[in-house]
Amino acid sequence: MTLTRRSALKQRAPEVIRLLEEGYPDARVALEFSNPLECLVATILSAQATDKKVNEVTRELFRKYRTAEDYLRVPEEELARELKPTGFFNQKTKAVRGACRMIVEEFGGRVPDSMAELDSLPGVARKTANIVLWNSYPEKAAADPDVGIAVDTHVRRVSQRLGFTTEKDPPKIERDLMKLLPKDRWYSFSYVLIEHGRAICKAPTPRCEVCPVNHLCPSSLV
Repeated sequence: MTLTRRSALKQRAPEVIRLLEEGYPDARVALEFSNPLECLVATILSAQATDKKVNEVTRELFRKYRTAEDYLRVPEEELARELKPTGFFNQKTKAVRGACRMIVEEFGGRVPDSMAELDSLPGVARKTANIVLWNSYPEKAAADPDVGIAVDTHVRRVSQRLGFTTEKDPPKIERDLMKLLPKDRWYSFSYVLIEHGRAICKAPTPRCEVCPVNHLCPSSLV
């Protein structure tokens, strides 16, 4: 059977996923970190900011702040100035400090390693929790029944254009994506979609003429 962009999702999806995974075999997280706390902070800062800008800020930030307690000792105004280049710095400062306070008070200073616990931290929702779990605690993530696929702006845009989902709410998009491939590929596929969104399926104008899955995409402009 010849697949087209009008084929049913159940028929199209495996081939779309295969082609995208072939196209981005080295897709991985672009944020730079060396431990779970750094991963958590970097991911919080990445909201509405480029990974490049976040990495520029965190290179100095992570030299200065090594523990959750460190983020609580510094005056809030000083931390806010350091986070300012990432945008929305007042909200991010409160999120970082709120998460670190709970980590200290409830988890003995250690970033928790389950979806339920991470999702309970101030300023942390499922996207951030998924990123921290899969990158910092991969074995725990693989065994956690609540873990899923990180949905950022690129993942949302690309999955909607490909017809993988009609939802707009990230948790609902996540559930739709989780149905399309086995759990052991959830982590990497998130970054495959992110890379495709950055390189080709751009906002507002996708580069459909060079897209490897153009012939299977219901949103194609060519």
